[in-house]
Amino acid sequence: MELSAFLTSVGINSAIAVLLFLLYSVLRKQPGNLNVYFGPRLALASERKNYPPSLLRYLPSPSWVVKAWETTEDDILALGGMDALVFVRIIVFSIRIFCIAAVICMFLVLPVNYYGKEMIHHDISSETLEIFTIANVKESSEWLWTHCFALYVITCSACGLLYFEHKSISRTRLAYITGSPPNPSHFTVLVRAVPWSAEQSYSESVKEFFMKYYAPSYLSHHMVHRSSRVQRLMNDAEKICRVFKGVSAEQKSKPCLLPCFCGAPNSFEILSNEPDNVRGNIGLDISNLATEKENAVAFVCFKTRYAAVVAAEILHSENPMLWVTEMAPEPNDVLWSNLSIPYRQLWIRKIAVLVASIAFMFVFLIPVTFVQSLTQLEQLSHAFPFLKGMFKKKFISHVVTGYLPSVILILFLYAAPPTMMVFSTIEGSVSHSGRKKSACIKVLYFTIWNVFFVNVLSGSVIGQLTKLSSVKDVPKHLAEAIPNQVGFFMTYVLTSGWASLSVEIMQPFFLLRNILKKFICRIKNNPPNGTLSFPYQTEVPRLLLFGFLGFICSVMAPLILPFLLIYFVLAYLVYKNQIINVYEKSYENGGQYWPIAHKTIIASLVLTQIIALGIFGIKKSPVASGFTIPLIVGTLLFNEYCRQRFFPSFQKIAAQVLTQMDQQDEQGGRMEEIYQQLKSAYCQFRLISLDLCNVRQADQQRDQDGIRDSEAETAEIGTAEQQVDDTGTADCYMDRQGPISK
Repeated sequence: MELSAFLTSVGINSAIAVLLFLLYSVLRKQPGNLNVYFGPRLALASERKNYPPSLLRYLPSPSWVVKAWETTEDDILALGGMDALVFVRIIVFSIRIFCIAAVICMFLVLPVNYYGKEMIHHDISSETLEIFTIANVKESSEWLWTHCFALYVITCSACGLLYFEHKSISRTRLAYITGSPPNPSHFTVLVRAVPWSAEQSYSESVKEFFMKYYAPSYLSHHMVHRSSRVQRLMNDAEKICRVFKGVSAEQKSKPCLLPCFCGAPNSFEILSNEPDNVRGNIGLDISNLATEKENAVAFVCFKTRYAAVVAAEILHSENPMLWVTEMAPEPNDVLWSNLSIPYRQLWIRKIAVLVASIAFMFVFLIPVTFVQSLTQLEQLSHAFPFLKGMFKKKFISHVVTGYLPSVILILFLYAAPPTMMVFSTIEGSVSHSGRKKSACIKVLYFTIWNVFFVNVLSGSVIGQLTKLSSVKDVPKHLAEAIPNQVGFFMTYVLTSGWASLSVEIMQPFFLLRNILKKFICRIKNNPPNGTLSFPYQTEVPRLLLFGFLGFICSVMAPLILPFLLIYFVLAYLVYKNQIINVYEKSYENGGQYWPIAHKTIIASLVLTQIIALGIFGIKKSPVASGFTIPLIVGTLLFNEYCRQRFFPSFQKIAAQVLTQMDQQDEQGGRMEEIYQQLKSAYCQFRLISLDLCNVRQADQQRDQDGIRDSEAETAEIGTAEQQVDDTGTADCYMDRQGPISK
């Protein structure tokens, strides 16, 4: 790829990103967009304010950048939980390591690459990007020691930073667990594959079993019922409650041009006017549905955390497929529909999902190969002769080769996260957070395979694979192919990185829906969107993919590093803004994304070293090759140390810590209160009666409480708004930090 084509892509993506960021800084100040750019609680609290017209409201301002920058990690932990903090720590780690890599590679490696061969450099804009890669260094060059030295600096720095991040995150995670209110999941064990008995029900079998073996510590249990119909009714009831809260008499009387966006308020009005005895009968019918059939699954609650951990870890039967136990997820995190899956089917489902995922990855060879054909104008002109005249225009050829391939690939890749979420659901995850984590891993493998490996070999995939006579040839072929694809990787960082951040902060889907509701459906007081959880299954793989590309290209093509640094700095600001304003924490994995990040970083380092070993072999530098081998061994040993030292603390909680927490609760007299919470924490249908029978009374009570709370919060936020921003508009929502610090 020519440098001018790459600069065209830089210009297009920079213009899009700057335009959207400026537009966001204006749109977020408009009172009509509160429910788009801020969470439900802040939007409802701020909607009651009267914002005077002001010209400053329509001028871009960097106030959101300042707020995001000043937000501390303690605020992130309080608002988004451990997963949000780990996500931010991944970004901080990436900024630190690539700052080091950029300094060493841009000032030492890049000049060696550029002047690696004896040639006359003419106009730099007409140069190809391969001139800036290691491919431009002549064989047996004495300057290859710079690449080996840079590889050592990057590897040692990455391992050191990883070690300190592990220690910091482990301490924070432990403090977060011990400092949080008592969690029902710490006292509860999920029991699956309860044996069937003709003499007694599943519930009786569970009670008899745990009373026999855990009599001193057993507290209670809750059976899981087949809930497909009931769960749908619960979801509909929650939606009805939200609509009731946001629909006023004025809105219901106005005509609607698009009923699909406005809903049918008359139906809700009919439901609310039903007599109490009718609604009571609805609740009773649902209760009867709930007890239709029990599953061989139960939530068993214990009196202490330590007893629950012991029951979860021990083998309860000679047959490992019976009485299978594990620690229960949090009540709000339970994926009730998957608990009905028989335990014996899980291994079959996992194999089927694995086969389907691999097949989906290979199906994606078609669009990826098409994308790579766009980078080769000669092949494209040969396949489509009628386009030859168009490709003679420089700007069009630069757009086609420098911008279009990455855009098309990104559009195809949008299908991956929802597909992997479906696969993870079929796989049988028992929690929403577990399903999201499983989808995150699948999306990560999928994107690395398609964006890196397939693109490197996609010139002629089958031809490249047939050339491999043995595994030893893999580093050699990767070393030959990567410098030729560095232009695509750089444009991908621009398009999928810079542009995606601006799209993320703009929230175009919710913004468009808000506009349609206001100007077509004529709804003035538009209720805020439902709770949005952070999309870890898409954003974590994107971060790790860019880190993967950064490590691979740092020594071979260091020109990518400045653009990666810009991306990570923008990501640090954008995602912190989204965590404190847009996304709400409904459930979390407890920081389980950090081990995924660690494994990906180690794999990136090892693969970088293997490819460098192949490059040094091609360039006939035995000294550099000899020094690279100990680096690979040292990286693997460091990974094994971290696996033994840090990983167990992310998978389990120490018995010493659990015992101390139990003793503190007993001394503080909180155990009785905890036992009362456990009696209803995992009751599958405890909210149906409230949702369908008492929806009006509950809404009225919440409205009265919400008015009092929002008036106090609005007064506090309004004062902070005047101190921070003179616009007199919606920047007040950023001050969620105020109540937290108190």
